[in-house]
Amino acid sequence: MNINASETRPAVPPFDMAKLDRLMEEADIDVIVATSKHNTQYLMGGYKFIFFVAMDAIGHSRYLPVVVYERGAPDHAAYLGNRMEGGEHQNNPFWTPTVHTATWGTIDAAALAVEHLKKIGKAATRIGIEPAFLPSDARDALAAGLKGARFVDATHTLERLRAIKTPDELAKLRTASELITEAMNATIAGAREGSTKTEIIEQLRREETTRGLHFEYCLLTLGSSHNRAASPQAWGKGEVLSIDSGGNYHGYIGDLCRMGVLGEPDGELEDLLSEVDAIQHKAFARVQAGAFGREMIEAAEAELKASPSAGFTDFFCHGMGLISHEAPFLMTNHPVAYEGIDADRPLEAGMVLSVETTMLHPKRGFIKLEDTLAVTETGYEMFGSTGRGWNRGGA
Repeated sequence: MNINASETRPAVPPFDMAKLDRLMEEADIDVIVATSKHNTQYLMGGYKFIFFVAMDAIGHSRYLPVVVYERGAPDHAAYLGNRMEGGEHQNNPFWTPTVHTATWGTIDAAALAVEHLKKIGKAATRIGIEPAFLPSDARDALAAGLKGARFVDATHTLERLRAIKTPDELAKLRTASELITEAMNATIAGAREGSTKTEIIEQLRREETTRGLHFEYCLLTLGSSHNRAASPQAWGKGEVLSIDSGGNYHGYIGDLCRMGVLGEPDGELEDLLSEVDAIQHKAFARVQAGAFGREMIEAAEAELKASPSAGFTDFFCHGMGLISHEAPFLMTNHPVAYEGIDADRPLEAGMVLSVETTMLHPKRGFIKLEDTLAVTETGYEMFGSTGRGWNRGGA
């Protein structure tokens, strides 16, 4: 189905067009061809096609949604989607003036992109792409069809566009975090002596799903083990439990970690979690608009260095939103492979951070807190703040 709606309604982008235009100008990009699920979702105002939420493969190819946006020309924007998306557009019209729902694979999508870029006179310009999210056959088709085009990596440009969350985005991230902590607390309370890791993870999946989240993963440890994969290992009396989970609410990620214990925590466990919490709070204290990202890292690392458990404890922080690691990028290759290019830039109100301290205690096990903070003008707001102490299993 090919639809051109430009004659019936004006193009009103659901994102900050002036910001995107400025970022594209700084990167010397004339037109963006976005192909990642997260960026096409963002540029389409939160829309994603439900048929391909869980997988991309179809036949011998894969689903490849495409958003074409020309700098300063929203009337030239296009959405290129799967043939089954025609009904979605009919029910809730997409904002882009041009809509083509005629693809079944990557080559189809690339061909439509070439056709549209030629139509708007941008076939031989600087075209921003997402190299990590553009299949090789689609890129080859673009290059073959767009003689004279210069392809530019637009990944950084689109990350910068998403860095400051809108009030609606913040509300979704808050809800995701709150529902995850609720689900974690219920899962820990419901686990018993003898409950296996596989059983506990499955219970968390049910708890998150019944609360309206899309369950993504659970990393779980029991006892002295640092292994976070599902297994038949059973929870024993007096042992700790670390539960780290990502759940998705309307496309936005909640990612937190909380601790449980089967029985009452002894004095050593109280002290160990207090060390972790102290490091977290040293970082929190440096979070506010205008502060540099490195300030919170330096404060947390100074507290960590003075900790009795410094030899087996680590601090990490990163931006989050539609994906679990996005701008601001604060630490280099620690542990995820990217550059901490934002450590020396001021934080801005509306950024969302994941702050985590992990202790790999040689005897007591995996002890961790991971928290989500939204940067404000005067400090921060914590999302999903419940359950940060020792939560009792078998309650």
